[in-house]
Amino acid sequence: MIVLDTHTLIWWVNGDDQLSPRARKAIEKELAAAGQVLVSAISAWEIAMLVAKGRLTLTMDIDEWLATVESIEGVAFVPVDLDVAVQSVHLPGEFHPDPADRMIVALARHHSVPLITADAKIQAYRHVKTVW
Repeated sequence: MIVLDTHTLIWWVNGDDQLSPRARKAIEKELAAAGQVLVSAISAWEIAMLVAKGRLTLTMDIDEWLATVESIEGVAFVPVDLDVAVQSVHLPGEFHPDPADRMIVALARHHSVPLITADAKIQAYRHVKTVW
């Protein structure tokens, strides 16, 4: 099981070269082993906001894009539940205040799995294992 950060999901699904070879390999390995690739529902919100603000252009309507992602075997959008929501507020050590990042980190910590991210702030946070 692994968790994808929002940008990782976008880059992976769109085949973007910004996705590192190590990150791509980790995702492919997880799926090949019939594992689970988790995506926080907060990422769907972030993507929808980026599209609405014109900062991200997709090849299809946002609802269709998210449904396509959701149809990939092994990929699951995970609702923000009470445990993860509360954990995002009580992350150990120092972590920046971005609520979406906090929810995504809390999800990875909740499941004790690696987070696939290029985000240097998250990579520097020693309380979550990251892959890039």
